[in-house]
Amino acid sequence: MKNMLITGGAGFIGSNFVRYLLRIEPEVQIVNLDALTYAGSLENLRDLPDPARHTFIHGDICEPGLVTRLMSEHGIDTLVHCAAESHVDRSIHGPAPFIQTNIVGTFTLLEAARQVWGETGGFEGRRFHHVSTDEVFGSLAAESPAFGETTPYDPRSPYSASKAGSDHLVRAYFHTYGLPVTLTNCSNNYGPYQFPEKLIPLMILNALRGRPLPVYGDGRQVRDWLYVEDHCEAIQLVLAKGKPGETYNIGGGNQPCNIDIVRQICTLLDELHPEGAPHERLITHVPDRPGHDRRYAMDIAKIRAELGWAPRHNLTSGLRATVEWYLGHPEWVAVIAQQSGYNDWLEKNYAQRGGKA
Repeated sequence: MKNMLITGGAGFIGSNFVRYLLRIEPEVQIVNLDALTYAGSLENLRDLPDPARHTFIHGDICEPGLVTRLMSEHGIDTLVHCAAESHVDRSIHGPAPFIQTNIVGTFTLLEAARQVWGETGGFEGRRFHHVSTDEVFGSLAAESPAFGETTPYDPRSPYSASKAGSDHLVRAYFHTYGLPVTLTNCSNNYGPYQFPEKLIPLMILNALRGRPLPVYGDGRQVRDWLYVEDHCEAIQLVLAKGKPGETYNIGGGNQPCNIDIVRQICTLLDELHPEGAPHERLITHVPDRPGHDRRYAMDIAKIRAELGWAPRHNLTSGLRATVEWYLGHPEWVAVIAQQSGYNDWLEKNYAQRGGKA
């Protein structure tokens, strides 16, 4: 890893990965390609460690000429594909951008890598890494074992279906063309710089503003929560030691239900920001979203056994660090909300639901 192209590097996972690499890999040069759609922002890239090794390019992964030129001009040997439309609710309201970015965009990157690397010495020493999601596996029953790397795909939303399609494309390029790929399927990430449409930052920011904390249905949906820096460490380890063609599941090793997560956040805010306490009084049950998966869980035995990775953060420490970060960065919150039409989205997705489930 000397010259790396990171797609979606101004988004949540991508910007955290940029920071992580600049901190631990003193030789790596990063080219960061991001379209700066609503969930990506240059605010996420302020105060980078060693910013001279980071080059930001505003552009679309669906533009073949741009991607090919960047890979050639910068001598890219490693491509980490984080760019994605990633919010299930938005995919229900409007699926077209998910097909374009997640499927067409992934295809464009694969073709560029195949072309440029094929013309400049072949695939030896190169790597295309694809960041995916546990949602491609569908929904688990309460008694079912956790998702493994060989669990059959069963996507239930336009978002997860588009990610499943991109996963299949990546594997096809390995088997058909020998492109040196690796894939990771991660569970629900949380932590600093997460766009506040997702559950944890949404609850934190609504509680700080005294707004209702909208919980879908009965709130008993189960997720496996992964602190974003643990995810970054796992990706870097897969790049360094993972075998081409392999997939690795990454999870946080916990399975709380959503309502318990919301209550933990309220308890932390009662302690760290007592104004407005008790914050649990703001919890409001709203009608569930269509096709809402009931439970996810990740079996991380493979990455633990083969690469020696395990999450460093448990849910208690990770949630505290996350709440403290949002409390300590009100200027980031203000800019993001203004840039992205965040309040309009809340009105569209939550306020118009009305009533309780």
